Amino acid sequence: MANQSPNKPLLEVKNLRIEFPTRRGTLTAVDDISFDIMPGEVLGVVGESGAGKSLTGAAVIGLLEPPGRIAAGTISLDGRRIDNLPYEEMRKIRGRKIGAIFQDPLTSLNPLYSVGRQLVETIQTHTDMTDSQARRRAIELLSDVGIPAPERRVEQYPHQFSGGMRQRVVIALALCAEPDLIIADEPTTALDVSIQAQIIALIKRLCRDNGTAVMLVTHDMGVIAETADRVAVMYAGRIAEIGPVRDVIKQAKHPYTHGLMGSIPTIGHDIEKLTQIDGSMPRLTDIPAGCAFNPRCPRAFDKCYVDRPERIAVEKTEVACWLYEKEAVHG
Repeated sequence: MANQSPNKPLLEVKNLRIEFPTRRGTLTAVDDISFDIMPGEVLGVVGESGAGKSLTGAAVIGLLEPPGRIAAGTISLDGRRIDNLPYEEMRKIRGRKIGAIFQDPLTSLNPLYSVGRQLVETIQTHTDMTDSQARRRAIELLSDVGIPAPERRVEQYPHQFSGGMRQRVVIALALCAEPDLIIADEPTTALDVSIQAQIIALIKRLCRDNGTAVMLVTHDMGVIAETADRVAVMYAGRIAEIGPVRDVIKQAKHPYTHGLMGSIPTIGHDIEKLTQIDGSMPRLTDIPAGCAFNPRCPRAFDKCYVDRPERIAVEKTEVACWLYEKEAVHG
């Protein structure tokens, strides 16, 4: 693991724009977003389908599907710019410095090879370990991620594992080279709630024990509340609000975040009904002028339909909303 300075961000994303050229013109899927993640920190990235959160994760790992491309901005890992590296160079970084956990474990596992073989090959790609050392390390990793009887299970194939156990194997694969950063894209969506909780606890332990930074992409605010230190709320390719999880959940500033929070059921509080945000997120082909949330916003006023708000600091969070313009000026 690199000797990172705990005071400097491990990942820095600045003014990132992701475009998709189409016959009808260029669509902007991620529009000028900036954020960073410190060593050992979990940044949750939340939003509805199509908000651009998975694309942001894919851009960081260097796995944007063509014709999608980074059109502007920079991505730096541990002070080194990585968005403009040749494919081979990025491939080395992808396993060694950045691990990835995807929603469907079967996309990350080869059904024809035993789990042990896949772990050993990945370990040997990134380290100088001998076969027996790599095998020992593979068993250790399976044990670390909570797979019982790892000495026996290391010989088994992906189809012999349940969904929750397969996802643990994928996490073990992501950890093979002790990466500094893990991009976890909906890592618990396909799992039942009790297994979800175990996977979340596992991710948190990794951050604590290894100083690993995690970018956790999800549409599930409950998972974010359990796992993340800070949260970035994305809407239509932009960050609507970003800040410490507790502040964003307890005192959401952006009307969209407010709606998201209102849709989380809480135990012990009798709410007549959960808030619902009317309407749906705009398609990339017809994002409205001004603030993209304006057609669904209960508090929109004239300026919201004309000018696009930039993020401004309000208390501990940053929010892109014209409602807070006066506070920024006076604060």
